[in-house]
Amino acid sequence: MIQAVTTDQIQVKMFGGFSLSSEGITIDDRGSRQRQLWNLLEYLIASRRKTVSQEELISVLWPDDSAENPSSALKNLVYRARNLLKEKGFSFAKESIVMIGGTYAWNKNLDCVVDVEEFEQLIQKAGDQTLPEEERIALYLESLKLYEGDFLPSSGYEEWVISLNSYYRSMYFKCVYDAIDLLMKKERFDEIRSICERAIIIDPFEERAHKYLIYSLIKQDKQAAALEHYNRVTDLFYRELGVKPSESMRNLYREIVKAVNSVETDLGVIKEDLSEHSMIDGAFYCDYEVFRNMYRMEARTAVCSGQSIFIALFTVTDHTNQVPETKILGKVMDVLLQSVQKSLRKGDVVSRFSSTQYVLMLPTLTFENGQMVLSRILKKFSAAYHGKDIKVHTTLQPLDPIG
Repeated sequence: MIQAVTTDQIQVKMFGGFSLSSEGITIDDRGSRQRQLWNLLEYLIASRRKTVSQEELISVLWPDDSAENPSSALKNLVYRARNLLKEKGFSFAKESIVMIGGTYAWNKNLDCVVDVEEFEQLIQKAGDQTLPEEERIALYLESLKLYEGDFLPSSGYEEWVISLNSYYRSMYFKCVYDAIDLLMKKERFDEIRSICERAIIIDPFEERAHKYLIYSLIKQDKQAAALEHYNRVTDLFYRELGVKPSESMRNLYREIVKAVNSVETDLGVIKEDLSEHSMIDGAFYCDYEVFRNMYRMEARTAVCSGQSIFIALFTVTDHTNQVPETKILGKVMDVLLQSVQKSLRKGDVVSRFSSTQYVLMLPTLTFENGQMVLSRILKKFSAAYHGKDIKVHTTLQPLDPIG
């Protein structure tokens, strides 16, 4: 029989870390070495709407069958969990975990408010399309505030936590985009920006959130901030995932350019805006979209000027001519870019073409001089990067004039 318990309300947090608060007392699992004890408490509270069999708990707590006498070990762990709550001063400690036959449960008569349950309930309410849109937005925003991070990160390696973390994260991002869909109708772009900034902290590789963030900045006439974020994101995806930005992301870049609609009559202001403030010596590094436009411009003028321009390609592979591991590739590409920039002049241009490639535009060179430049870059790279698992391949061709 489950005993009735009279106590203050218990607040339980599972997003971003586990904590239990009541009667002016708060405990959490940060830095604790009693991992099994916390795992027991967390699992029982997460499963508090049901009773849990002894076999299920043993499977969760000792999935590798490491306990010699699992039934006895479980009873001892339950005793220690109650004792921990008692030592911390909670009046409900003795009645917190109840045993009914061969099952265990967190006492259902305890007045608990659990953030993951609130989160699900709010999202369910917000999904009711019969409600006014403003009310639905308010519910979505309230639910997003509850999601303070991954589900039970200190227990993130536990099998039962992994599946629930994936479930809640998926629910969180659906909530993000459902809320954004409604906010877009209201043109509440600053709130969209705020939601997206939080979402990309949760998952820096959630491209859709980055795109909404850039779009919201464009709509608020913050083109400089939008461009800065675009460059930061494309570099992140190159560095960590080894992928180029999607076509929809590149379309946003074009949107940034088109969105500049103010009229400036002071040529000094325009020159200030155009000038490069960076004091970095060497080649100009730019986004591939910019590089492509510069290439086309140079190709148009090459016929009239007779100027020789060469395009060089650097490709990084491992010793088997395959794409290197991501953790190695990021460092290699950074070192290679530094070697390229330090070896070239300010009139030269370099851009990242793919996760493993840089493309260079080298004016006023002969083919022989171009080969010497590439050799100089490779020598500088070899001096800076000492790993033996990397090969750098080079190609040099003249620019094709556009007649």
